Amino acid sequence: MSSAEQWTHPEPREGPAATAAAPTAEQVIAGLRATSEGGPELVQLLTPEGERVENPEFDRYVADVTAEDLRSLYRDMVLVRRADREGNALQRQGQLGIWVPLLGQEAAQIGAGRALRATDMVFPSYREHGVAWCRDISPKDVLGIFRGTDHGSWDSQAKRFHPYTIVIGNQVLNAAGYAMGQRFEGRVGDDDGEATMVFFGDGATSQGDVHEGFVWAAVYDAPLVFFCQNNQWAISEPTERQSRLPLYQRARGYGFPGVRVDGNDVLASLAVSRWALDECRHGNGPVLIEAFTYRMDAHTTTDDPTRYRHSDELEAWKLKDPIERVRVNLVRHGDADQDFFDSVQAEADALAADLREFCFTMPQPPTEQIFNHVYAEASPYLDAQRDEFLAYHANFTGGEH
Repeated sequence: MSSAEQWTHPEPREGPAATAAAPTAEQVIAGLRATSEGGPELVQLLTPEGERVENPEFDRYVADVTAEDLRSLYRDMVLVRRADREGNALQRQGQLGIWVPLLGQEAAQIGAGRALRATDMVFPSYREHGVAWCRDISPKDVLGIFRGTDHGSWDSQAKRFHPYTIVIGNQVLNAAGYAMGQRFEGRVGDDDGEATMVFFGDGATSQGDVHEGFVWAAVYDAPLVFFCQNNQWAISEPTERQSRLPLYQRARGYGFPGVRVDGNDVLASLAVSRWALDECRHGNGPVLIEAFTYRMDAHTTTDDPTRYRHSDELEAWKLKDPIERVRVNLVRHGDADQDFFDSVQAEADALAADLREFCFTMPQPPTEQIFNHVYAEASPYLDAQRDEFLAYHANFTGGEH
């Protein structure tokens, strides 16, 4: 029987290989505890206790972050968490068809999102509400997806943020193709270069699409940052059952660098993302970031995590809360007072109330909306389908069903 350490991340040719048999509950918990800090190569700038730690390699990427900037990062995380909790509540009350929580992953998303430039492109999965926030996309636009009124109402070219992708890992192929285009068009090679960032979870790394994206990006030196949010669970499967090695080490097999960052540390997530994007801008090929974090809620509102994970695991990760460590740091250094925290909380409550009111009064989309924005240019075939559908729809009493 393998030890918890070997089960979690054995080194190549060291220790027994992962077995086909399911690990015991004790092995899973022990493995998670063994890697709860992410291992010796974890990049961390703020400890769970809010203490700033030095990192010679990555400190320079956040040297410009002021106390005001840190307060802004704190505000972003609080507001995004409050919007997420409201989305969860709205689904439970029957207002949304489903909701995909991000609780616990705010630092990874806000850190990465704030590292992006206006010219960069983003390909999300379906949990990137925090990254959407950083791209100036209102949570109201996200609600429409889960209420079933639209597929994403924002202009993906203007916002530089593609629609959510439900098919696991498919966005990685799309991102690889886009980044290859940036390379072919000469948009990389200096400080003003462009880059692309694609987000996916640890479960997606078991999908062929992700590995194909790795191959194409590596072969063509695409300016693509693969941002894997390892929240420890691919629905009900722990990371230990998906890989013999830490996920960031997979990049080695494709010939580009990988790094593991504390995904509950917004400062480290910002620094590592800036470094990775800078590498891509200058034409140094793709980079894999594994943000080591934890999904504090269910995979989606259709999931019951109490059926496959233990409460003591959840309690251990609560001590690493991404928002709390920033709050403690601000208080310790006298960079924020109670009035600031109260004002942020009041803003978060107002945001939640606004989202709730919007959800209750969300207008019914026009019938023809499903045919809009399918192609960049008009298509006679699509126009014919639209006209046929609208004519059929008009035959019903009232014309709206």
